[in-house]
Parts: sequence; C-alpha cells; structure tokens
Amino acid sequence: MSRERLTTQEDTHSFRIRNKTMTLSAIKEQVDILGGQINAPHHLYPTYGRSADGALPHIELDGSDTFHFVVVERGQELERRTTTALDDLLYWIFDTITFSMACTFELANRNHAQDFRRILFSHQEELLGRINVNWQERKRTNHNLTLSRHPFTDAVFNA
Repeated sequence: MSRERLTTQEDTHSFRIRNKTMTLSAIKEQVDILGGQINAPHHLYPTYGRSADGALPHIELDGSDTFHFVVVERGQELERRTTTALDDLLYWIFDTITFSMACTFELANRNHAQDFRRILFSHQEELLGRINVNWQERKRTNHNLTLSRHPFTDAVFNA
C-alpha cells in the first residue's frame, strides 16, 4: 500500500491512501503509526475483525468499504458507529485512547482544589492535537458543549 504524508498546514498528521481497497491491517498500521506519536499504550488499541469483549472497541470493515467501530461487553453490543470516512474512524479510535490516557494523567496530577475535568479535558485535547489539529478542535468543541450543560464545579472542590 502506498501512502503519502500530507504537508498542508491544516492537517499535517493525516495520510492519503492511494489504494482504494482498505484492509483491517492497513487500518491497524495507521493506528500504530498515529499511536506512536503520543506513546499510546498498546492495551488501549482496538482489536480488528473480532471482539476481545470487555468493552474494548474493535474495528470491522464490510465489503462496501464501510468502517464499523464496535464496543461489546459481556457478549452484548453496546455501541456501533458506522462511517465510510477513514478520518472519522481514526478520530473515534483515538478519542477513546486519549480519553483513557487523559484519565490516567489526571489521576496522577490531580488538583483537589478544582474540577478534575479541567486537567482531563485539557490533556485529552493536547494529545489529540499531537496527532491531528482538526481532531483537537473537534474534541474541544465537544468538551465546550458538555461544559455548557454541566459547567466546571470548582466551588464543590474548594468547600
């Protein structure tokens, strides 16, 4: 499979896939490359083509080049997201990976005088930004929506 690195200012961490036939191994290769940029622990990576259960995501690819991001726990499918856009699939994968990494970081660096989400959200956005600045902005928008409904509650932690 041939790929070229994009060098546009807008998206310096994406890959353009020339071969239109995507395989699970090609997706895994992309995840491995991008995960290396943030030193993501391999136990957070999804599985490919089959579920390991335990709420660890797995990736499916059907014959129509449609990607499926699937979460199964105790044999029950809890979530299935479907797309034909590789960028969306990779975002979903790294959204879950960076969330776990940010949780670990926040716990190790907790500030008991503030809402834990301040560190968690900031660190997750920073990790995503190392891979793709568009993903960082996408996550920041999502975090801001969450905060508009459920603002930081530092006062609770200072009581």
